[in-house]
Amino acid sequence: MQVVGGLDRDLAAKMASKYDPVREREAQEYLESVLEMQFPSDASFQEALKDGTILCQAINKLSPSTTVKFNQSKMPFKQMENINAFLVAAEKMGVNKHELFQTVDLYEAKNMVQVIDSIYALSRCAESKGYQGSRIGPKLAERKEYHFSAETLAEGKATVPILTGFKSAATQSGAPAFGSKREIGGVDLGRMAQ
Repeated sequence: MQVVGGLDRDLAAKMASKYDPVREREAQEYLESVLEMQFPSDASFQEALKDGTILCQAINKLSPSTTVKFNQSKMPFKQMENINAFLVAAEKMGVNKHELFQTVDLYEAKNMVQVIDSIYALSRCAESKGYQGSRIGPKLAERKEYHFSAETLAEGKATVPILTGFKSAATQSGAPAFGSKREIGGVDLGRMAQ
């Protein structure tokens, strides 16, 4: 990707500042542990994932009920179909749409940060769906519901909230007149300037 200047340069610099090689390595190690195989040693992370086969194999292992068919073809549109098949399966598995990358982000290496974030999100969702292997990133939060009796709810409505800091409405009583000098820490800043 050729960066001309101005806004393009600023956006490319911002994207480069978000990239973390440690997170990339963790994502690669996670996929290797799921697939029980090593990435090709002569290819970068992006090049290894570019055809979409590794991602499809990973989703098939993580969610046995989901079977993603993929092509081994070297034709670009077939590789992009593989990536898209992975994205559809990941969304069905429970990964939020906003956490997924777009096909072009991986295929053309436009936004590898988002690709890595998607692998982290996939790891969280796989664990929540029962995958027993390793996980990267934080655990997916689970919903916890609280049930209160009608008596407890009534008590809560009658209690004056202490966190508000007031026992009555807020007023400006005691505030200095508008435009007057302020004393900060017992020092009149107007006198110090003289």
